[in-house]
Amino acid sequence: MDAISYERATDVSAAIKAAQQPGAAFIGGGTNLLDLMKGGVARPLKLVDITHINSLGSVTPLPDGGLRIGALVRNSDAANHAWIRGRYPLLSQAFLAGASAQLRNMATVGGNLMQRTRCYYFYDTGFSQCNKRAPGSGCAALEGNNRIHAILGASEQCIATNPSDMSVALAALDAVVRVNGPQGERAIPFAEFHRLPGDHPEVDTTLKSGELITSVDLPPPLFADHSHYLKVRDRASYAFALVSVAAALQMDGDTVKTARVALGGVAHKPWRATATEQMLVGNPLSHDTLQRAAALAVRDAKGYRENRFKIELAQRAIVRAVSTAGGVA
Repeated sequence: MDAISYERATDVSAAIKAAQQPGAAFIGGGTNLLDLMKGGVARPLKLVDITHINSLGSVTPLPDGGLRIGALVRNSDAANHAWIRGRYPLLSQAFLAGASAQLRNMATVGGNLMQRTRCYYFYDTGFSQCNKRAPGSGCAALEGNNRIHAILGASEQCIATNPSDMSVALAALDAVVRVNGPQGERAIPFAEFHRLPGDHPEVDTTLKSGELITSVDLPPPLFADHSHYLKVRDRASYAFALVSVAAALQMDGDTVKTARVALGGVAHKPWRATATEQMLVGNPLSHDTLQRAAALAVRDAKGYRENRFKIELAQRAIVRAVSTAGGVA
């Protein structure tokens, strides 16, 4: 077993300084990182404990009417926070759809953003072919067990999917991830935070070395009255999504005024279905409109031996989620 050093940080500056050592990793709830360490997938040389940084543990209003969720807010606390439940019910639903009650009580918002994929071949070091774990080794999932894998945005280097429910809702809500690091603070639009695999599937996000997530900022609420998070999975709880849909609408009578649709379980990152959104705007939620809008979301999809069913499943899930959000289901 490798030796691991440990340092507890009490403020953001100290955490960033402590993480400059090669092989350092931040740890909050640890629900994903510890799994990776136990399996030999992650081998940090130093753990920087950020759980005592009080400034990262609260939910606060923003001057523009939005909301700032600290990176250390527990998933269960975020799901049940009165402001989030009342103003961003889509996000509350997504939190409650994730993992189990026990894990939600430990997992943090910042850690949720950093979840690694749940690909069988990535987690099992007995398989040598995994470009995400060992760049250049190949992707065993291409010809192997790929039922849970991507149908959109994949590459020949990796067809893994992002496992986060929270992130699908944040993509639909146009959230912003705030980070701090050796070069100072910056804000990352949510659509730019996670990466598609391309030629470097080992890189999941656009975070720079040593950067720490400090919060997630939500814009002023627009969709409190018409939103729905739908998760299709093999079990009713404690299972990752085969396909999930975050649907958020502004309605003008029976007509869609604004639409946001994001998919989970289908790509290396939360997938915004922008063509679907454009089709919905200005139209009533008729059966024909919903069917055509859903088909646009998967027009570039590519299925593999065991996951081609996801192409049809994604369309059906979009129709159901949007219909429910719009109150016509």
